[in-house]
Amino acid sequence: MEIENTGKEKDRFIITVTGRIDAVTAPEFETRLLDWINAGETRLIVDLGGLEYISSAGLRSILTIAKNLKTKQGKLALCSLRDTVKEVFEISGFSTIIPVCESVAAAVKEK
Repeated sequence: MEIENTGKEKDRFIITVTGRIDAVTAPEFETRLLDWINAGETRLIVDLGGLEYISSAGLRSILTIAKNLKTKQGKLALCSLRDTVKEVFEISGFSTIIPVCESVAAAVKEK
């Protein structure tokens, strides 16, 4: 798994994740995002276009991040999900809790 800050657009902090978020990589994913949040970034867009797989551990990490942002009046949006990853979000109900957008540009337009 690779995690990269790919810049800012408006007041949104954009993060690109590639590879897999599973039991092995989820702790690193969660730590990196929480570090950015604790550094003051509270409006995150996570581009998952390069994500091939996400496990329940990855979903838990995303939920932890979303809850942390909520306590700071922040927002999380996910975008560019591949069909297999999107299906996991839909089946788990996460797509009703966390905004899922078609692209980074669409996520930037989210309120």
